[in-house]
Amino acid sequence: MEFPDDSKELPLSPKPRRTRVRARGEEIRTFILLNVEKHTANIASVVASHFSITRQAANKHLHKLVEENALVPEGKTRYRRYKLAALLEWRSFYPISHESDEDRVWTREIAPVLGNLPRNVLDIWHFCITEMFNNAVDHSGGTMIHVQIGKTAANTQILLDDNGIGIFRKIQSALGLTDERHAILELTKGKLTTDPSGHTGQGIFFTSRLLDSFDILSGGVFFTHTFGRDEDWIIERPKSSDGTSVFMKLNNHSSRTDKQVFDQYSSGADYGFTKTVVPVRLAQYGEDKLISRSQAKRLLARIDLFRSVILDFRGVESIGQAFADEIFRVFAGAHPTTELIPTNANTDVQGMIAAAMFPVVPQVTNEGTEPEPSQSL
Repeated sequence: MEFPDDSKELPLSPKPRRTRVRARGEEIRTFILLNVEKHTANIASVVASHFSITRQAANKHLHKLVEENALVPEGKTRYRRYKLAALLEWRSFYPISHESDEDRVWTREIAPVLGNLPRNVLDIWHFCITEMFNNAVDHSGGTMIHVQIGKTAANTQILLDDNGIGIFRKIQSALGLTDERHAILELTKGKLTTDPSGHTGQGIFFTSRLLDSFDILSGGVFFTHTFGRDEDWIIERPKSSDGTSVFMKLNNHSSRTDKQVFDQYSSGADYGFTKTVVPVRLAQYGEDKLISRSQAKRLLARIDLFRSVILDFRGVESIGQAFADEIFRVFAGAHPTTELIPTNANTDVQGMIAAAMFPVVPQVTNEGTEPEPSQSL
């Protein structure tokens, strides 16, 4: 008689079909929550195409999310649109005084409102909210801070505004700038503060990099930064009210960590804030061309505080000889410890940069003076 060989590996039992179906359904509904804001009118078609299912099947998942109060439908069946349902809406007002304490506000009020979010997401919100709250207390010159929180199944949005002088006007006045828009260019570099004895100037810079979206409206200028996009935008609009409004948004299940972002702009064992990205386009207003040394000096202000500076030329069609020379020859020669790294430059801009970095030097020959390049590319 032969006995079965117990040493042979038996095949694993397949996962029950009900479990697989449930996991697939959760994946589809998560996709809906993450994308419905971009596709309010055609989310069923987007889902059907992405998962290779019928529109009828996609609509079943939409109806389930409506039943769970995660989505709100609007309009009749043929023109139905969907939006994320507000799971939470909360607001509070805080008088500004010397006793204002951002950590107490976070611990006693805001953190409990945000609830059971992943640890990395709470860490990001802790940094961003306390930094922006402290900024308003110390710099706004106002009397009141308003905080408003809106939470859906997909993300959390927080508005923090004050009734002070306005952040861009404050920076313009403190640094002697000629235009509020110059203040935004300085903000994008980082290490900017009107009170160097009490602040490092890193709060707004890192807050804008940690969140999915970060917007500041103050006076007649609107600044916006979106995670994953290289561009920062300046939008001019009719002057609203005084004060500053900061709009912040983050996915409730983001995998991002504050350490990842801090490390991206630090180097060395001291983890100092040593790297920055400067969008060159922000030095260009309206139809202005970047041609003068004064424009270059405005762009270069304070960047000697960093070891590595990435100059992002995305959206810049051309630059002038003087502009390029001031940056890549004059400044680079005077600040050898600051590395300038141009990126996203088109062919014309690359040519101007190369001409500034490797200028033609006259060489005396028997026949006279002939220009020869001092160094090959």
